Amino acid sequence: MRKSTFTAWLSLCMLIIPMTTSMAAATEKYNPDDQSHTVGQSVDSAAKDSSIMLPKSLSAKDVKSKKRHKISKVRKVVRGFSSIDTAYIEQQAYIYTVMLQNTNTFEIYHISNGKGQEVVFAPKPSYKVGPYIGWRWVFLGYTIDLTHLSGEARQDLNLSVYSNQIGFDLFWRKSGDDYRISQVNFGKKYDTSGMHNVAFDGFHSSVRGFNVYYIFNHRRFSYPAAYSQSTIQRRSQGSPLAGIGYTRHSLDIDWEKFHEVVNERLGKGYLDDVTDTALMRSNVEYTDFSVSGGYAYNWVFAHNWLLDVSLQLAIAYKHTKGDANTEHKGMFQEFDFRNFNLDGISRIGIVWNNMRWYAGANAIFHAYNYKKKQFQTNNIFGNVNFYVGYNFGSIHKKKKNKTKK
Repeated sequence: MRKSTFTAWLSLCMLIIPMTTSMAAATEKYNPDDQSHTVGQSVDSAAKDSSIMLPKSLSAKDVKSKKRHKISKVRKVVRGFSSIDTAYIEQQAYIYTVMLQNTNTFEIYHISNGKGQEVVFAPKPSYKVGPYIGWRWVFLGYTIDLTHLSGEARQDLNLSVYSNQIGFDLFWRKSGDDYRISQVNFGKKYDTSGMHNVAFDGFHSSVRGFNVYYIFNHRRFSYPAAYSQSTIQRRSQGSPLAGIGYTRHSLDIDWEKFHEVVNERLGKGYLDDVTDTALMRSNVEYTDFSVSGGYAYNWVFAHNWLLDVSLQLAIAYKHTKGDANTEHKGMFQEFDFRNFNLDGISRIGIVWNNMRWYAGANAIFHAYNYKKKQFQTNNIFGNVNFYVGYNFGSIHKKKKNKTKK
């Protein structure tokens, strides 16, 4: 019994002695009273022993390099808008331009019903002329409306921005009192020739909206070559187009004045037989949301000459509010102006450009349609432009001056 107790006690001592020795060694290694061991050294040694790398603070150079990297990414995106294949497109060698332009605006409203009766309203064409100055994509100018020097002029704004990759149209038009009844048709058996081209101040309209579209083959096809002269198309090429649009239309027609004109020109009692209440709407407003697709082609038919033709068709959803003239019975109780219809945008342009001088003409027209069994309206408006211009301020000279400095 004693022998086994002694053996157990001896074994316990053999275990305790090594543990005490190791504790003493550890105490020797870390003495809190010893000032030669700092916290930083302990952390450093611990980091070395555990092989853990601590994060370092970013230097000013690192921050600058990161900023430069972000800026370079933005520059790449911006340059992508003007990226071209030089085998097809030549970049403009000048920064500035001056131009003289004549702008002619046209507009027509066609209103009809299911019986084939129709009325067409159109204002006199507007002729404007004025100077422009441009820098790259931006043109600023002023035009004088020669057809409305003494009367009420129509108010309009037409802005088109052409880059290699994306195009943008912004327009706003508000009519004056210069509309005419271009055509009236109440049926084959009725003679309405007396209504042709009669002045009518009871029609007012306004249109405002925008179109944005993407040019898929933008490296080889150039819209700017045909419409803003900031590049030159050297080889023929085309491109598919896709875009979206928004337009708001407003029509205000004074049908009482219209009846007075009909009675005066065709005779009293004429309207009792032919008038359809489908046309008797005093005010119509509708909003147009569209998704478009199309194709454009640049034909280089001679050196420094270019002809562009493009067409975009749009599937449009229209939402319309109309106030009926309550004096006329049998109004469209079921008339609903929420519809899908087909709209369109067409462009055609011809230009001669030898880099220093340029001259040409172009036309841009928008067509908006609404069609139903009881009621139909079509609106077409656009501009025809003639221009001549001169480029100056060489880009190459500017680059050479920078390299000299």
